[in-house]
Amino acid sequence: MIGRKKKQQAVQVPAAERGQNAVRDVPRPEPQRTVTRFGHGSRVPGWDDAADLTKDPAEIPDPATTPVDAALRAEIEAHMAKYPDFRSAAIPALAAAQRHHGWCSPEAIEQAACIMRLTPGYLSAVATFYDMLETQPVGKHRVYICTNISCSLCGADELMARMLQEVGDDPDFNVRSFECLGACDIAPMASVNDIYVGPVSLEDVPVLVEQIRAGTPPLPGKQLHLRRCVDPGAAS
Repeated sequence: MIGRKKKQQAVQVPAAERGQNAVRDVPRPEPQRTVTRFGHGSRVPGWDDAADLTKDPAEIPDPATTPVDAALRAEIEAHMAKYPDFRSAAIPALAAAQRHHGWCSPEAIEQAACIMRLTPGYLSAVATFYDMLETQPVGKHRVYICTNISCSLCGADELMARMLQEVGDDPDFNVRSFECLGACDIAPMASVNDIYVGPVSLEDVPVLVEQIRAGTPPLPGKQLHLRRCVDPGAAS
């Protein structure tokens, strides 16, 4: 084993239970510890939703009775053509259906399943596992606040609370915490409709929300892809 070996606590064994020259250490189990769960923890959506075992087994949707937009069909079929096993295109296919419908609705999943010749249940299992595939209606503006360790140490939890306060109950916003967005050098940071911005201060929040509502570029001076880089094609 690599690293330091754990010390085991030993208990004394009475002499009557051991030989005169025998030495026996009995390891004592360590106490169980409860792992703290935060409100923005990384549980998979729907992990506690019970399956409906009374339903009939799902079948592959019939193309004759399942209308699909031509553009969505072309995009999903293009993804399927990239893989030796077409089922490997499940994630990009669901992402395409989500962009088309706004979320992975039952209709969206059924259409993707019809194109891929899979059961809706197969794709539902994928959609409920990956948390960037939305299985409930959400706002059109995606604001993901990174709350992993680097951003959290730089005030991400306060940033998340301030963003929720500023947005209020506006249904056009999908504000949520994210486990890690992989841009620790601009912590605390956020992804705004797929554009990385940071570091985001509490004072930036009202400006950012107004820019999102107006459809203007979010925090142009803090966008990651606009930063200078030795590789001119890095941001493309």
